[in-house]
Amino acid sequence: MTDHMTAPAVKPANPNFSSGPCAKRPGWTVEALANALVGRSHRSKPGKARIQRAIDLTRELLEVPQDYLIGIVPASDTGAVEMFLWSALGARGVDMLAWESFGEGWVTDVTKQLKLQDVRILKAPYGELPDLTQVDFSRDVVFTWNGTTSGVRVPNGDWIPADRQGLTICDATSAAFAQNLDFGKLDVVTFSWQKALGGEAAHGILILSPRAVERIETYKPDRPLPKIFRLTKGGKLMADIFEGATINTVSMLCVEDAIDAMEWGLRAGGLKGLQARADANAKVIADWVATSDWADFLALDPAVRSNTSVCLKIVDPEVTALSDEAQAKLAKAVVSRLDKEGVGYDIGGYRDAPTGFRVWCGSTVETADLEKLVPWLDWAFAEEKKAALA
Repeated sequence: MTDHMTAPAVKPANPNFSSGPCAKRPGWTVEALANALVGRSHRSKPGKARIQRAIDLTRELLEVPQDYLIGIVPASDTGAVEMFLWSALGARGVDMLAWESFGEGWVTDVTKQLKLQDVRILKAPYGELPDLTQVDFSRDVVFTWNGTTSGVRVPNGDWIPADRQGLTICDATSAAFAQNLDFGKLDVVTFSWQKALGGEAAHGILILSPRAVERIETYKPDRPLPKIFRLTKGGKLMADIFEGATINTVSMLCVEDAIDAMEWGLRAGGLKGLQARADANAKVIADWVATSDWADFLALDPAVRSNTSVCLKIVDPEVTALSDEAQAKLAKAVVSRLDKEGVGYDIGGYRDAPTGFRVWCGSTVETADLEKLVPWLDWAFAEEKKAALA
């Protein structure tokens, strides 16, 4: 890369590369919500029918087994994870896997809030995975399938035995619809619409296997449970949560938006089609990194590299010789420059992650827009490097 570069001539048609809320599906306009049941009760017959439609589409598009339950719950993916952790952990020991900020958050909740005693923590730094061979599946296991803030994912479900004794509790929010979730190895799966679907925030999806339901109905934790965390009544699962009813009021606009996104997903080739789109998008970044003299992946092992939350670090020796503060300032300046040019919004690395960039490559992003983005990354970095070294 030369010291003096001309700004690229062509900008992405859609500059939205945020890792959440993510880009809307191609062709989306607000008219997609024209038939939303605004002003109607979510408990009305038509309201429940639309919620059930969202659940049915989730099963079809995500290829969820028929004997797994799907419910819409409060507070996004966080609420879905917390609901199960508070309702079900403590029946046996638990292994917590953490290699980025959200996994670290679940560790904090289990150790500091739930204050469980029999907890093992398997950690790895940003860009790496813990040693998955050390996981003890006689215990419950809590992990993120895809580390949204590190760009590191588990390679597959082969490391999870089918005959496990404990439950596997998987935060899959930035993996759903883009990576192969092995449901036979997963007892609890959570995600939120604002990631791979480009949907709206504040609602979470909770998917339970029959083994997870059994735990909910047989284990009674000795702790108070807020109303929005309660999954049982009279010792039985509140099945209506998974049949179109909800614990609290949902936004019918958000439900309609999720329906629209999933109907588009089916038109785009279903699960395999969405995965192929994300893979093609991630390949644009990989091909660019292969020729870059200043950027590299935070996740160096391609086998565990995310195809959605693609995280990059600066490897230019002149820049890495600067102080951490100066490097962070340069990275923020690159993000700001791209924002001002209207070519790439919200691509700064997560606040707790190493200094760098994060580009969402999920299926709602068009490959052509990423192809237009990468020359702008080179240009913005070159301009800010000159300023930093001046």
